Amino acid sequence: MSTSKLFQPITVGRLSLSHRVVLAPMTRLRVNPVTLSPLLPLVKDYYVQRAKVPGTLLISEGTCVAPKASGFPGAPEVWTEEQISAWKEIVDGVHAQGSYIYLQIAAMGRQASPDFLKSRDSTFPHVAPSALPLAPEAPVPREMTKEEINEYIEFFGISAANAVHKAGFDGVEVHGANGFLVDQFLQSMSNVRDDEYGGGVEKRVKFPLEVIERVVKEVGADRVGLRLSPWNRSGGMRMEDPIPTFSYLTTKVKEFYPDFAYIHVVEARVDGFTDLSPEDIMEFENNDFIRKIWAPKPLISAGGYTRESGIETADEKGDLIAYGRWYISNPDLSTRLENSISLSKYDRPTFYISGDTTGRGFTDYPFAQ
Repeated sequence: MSTSKLFQPITVGRLSLSHRVVLAPMTRLRVNPVTLSPLLPLVKDYYVQRAKVPGTLLISEGTCVAPKASGFPGAPEVWTEEQISAWKEIVDGVHAQGSYIYLQIAAMGRQASPDFLKSRDSTFPHVAPSALPLAPEAPVPREMTKEEINEYIEFFGISAANAVHKAGFDGVEVHGANGFLVDQFLQSMSNVRDDEYGGGVEKRVKFPLEVIERVVKEVGADRVGLRLSPWNRSGGMRMEDPIPTFSYLTTKVKEFYPDFAYIHVVEARVDGFTDLSPEDIMEFENNDFIRKIWAPKPLISAGGYTRESGIETADEKGDLIAYGRWYISNPDLSTRLENSISLSKYDRPTFYISGDTTGRGFTDYPFAQ
């Protein structure tokens, strides 16, 4: 049995965790296509399986903050009473195991499908910080008005309140990574506005900070986390030098909210759905600059971790380690890692099966004997 820090207790916000192996947020598309609620009992079983070790922290799949902020089939929401009720059943199941769960809340921005938005409501616009497409051949979004910016900030606040006060989540993680709306405001690749929400670092950070302020107002700083991916290239991201922008944001969050639960960073070796080889990553492309600013507060690190690299990072840097793909195929992952039990291989073709109710590649992976 390992004595690594990875398997030692840590306090995150209001939570006392028994170890530092975290379930990373992962879209899985097991959603009712009509209600956009997580499929029950399937999704409940999925999270409960991964909560069996008491004191485990789970972070849910990305959940849209409002219908207007959605963008593709299979993404759940936390807006209607039916959606909230389904999530509450999941949360109650996780809590019954003695574990904890945060809801990741997100808005799509230019990553949304205009056709999908129109299929939901002909008045739903395809908007983003600036009229810049996701890719050269992609649809061009309309630049958000200031009224729409305020509307989206309110969406984040309402969804956070729904998650914590109605569904019972232990907290929410603001999705500021992977090229979604908050990230789009942060990065000069997607934000060329010439008002108070675009231009220099302070202006590009304004929207993310206002989102965080609104969410904190609803649920308290010690129930809020923030996910960032400074080095991500997918979705048309990756500024030439992301360090000043993400340093400023991290500094301000720490300054404004001493009780903020955590920051969650994605390492450079994972780029969207792709694992990069070491030769594709420059030496300076790491998140140590965020660790330095954020210390000694809890930091979660994600991005292609193995047992060995997770233990090394936890021991050397004190991070919590978020596992994604290995947690899909190993519901008892923390136990396997701690006891050097071999891992079940994941089945990539079953990661995204929209609306599937069979549990294939979802709830059918075995526990170690």
